[in-house]
Amino acid sequence: MQDSLEDHLKDLGYELPAVPRPAGSYVPAARAGALLFTAGQLPLREGRLTYTGKVGGDVSTEEAKEAARLCTINALAAVKAEAGLENVRRIVKVTGYVASAAGFNDQPGVMNGASELLGEIFGERGLHARSAVGVAELPLDAPVEVELVVELADPQG
Repeated sequence: MQDSLEDHLKDLGYELPAVPRPAGSYVPAARAGALLFTAGQLPLREGRLTYTGKVGGDVSTEEAKEAARLCTINALAAVKAEAGLENVRRIVKVTGYVASAAGFNDQPGVMNGASELLGEIFGERGLHARSAVGVAELPLDAPVEVELVVELADPQG
């Protein structure tokens, strides 16, 4: 299944990168029983932020949706490294933080980028609970940060 999920990702125009190195004293993903929690991931591609600034200001909603997709790809890279994509039973929760310009209030629209991508990749297993939170600042002036909670089929695997 891992190959087919990664092939499907490629068909969608994405490829799982190496897991981004933590920028502090934490790990990219941590297990608790059958649950795997990813650290918040930024929209990095080849080690560089693809977008910077505030959504509704320097960054459009469409650009922010793409940033949310890239964050999700990076979170899935952490899932793959820790447990393997073939071990994903379902996506349980997505939390997204959106660096928002004054007056911007479409954080859910931005996070649809992550949610829709997970649905495209995992089908019904990608349906999840979600929070979309507007914030004043994110690390490195990123417009979006995404973290996942994943249920594993085999918590030891």
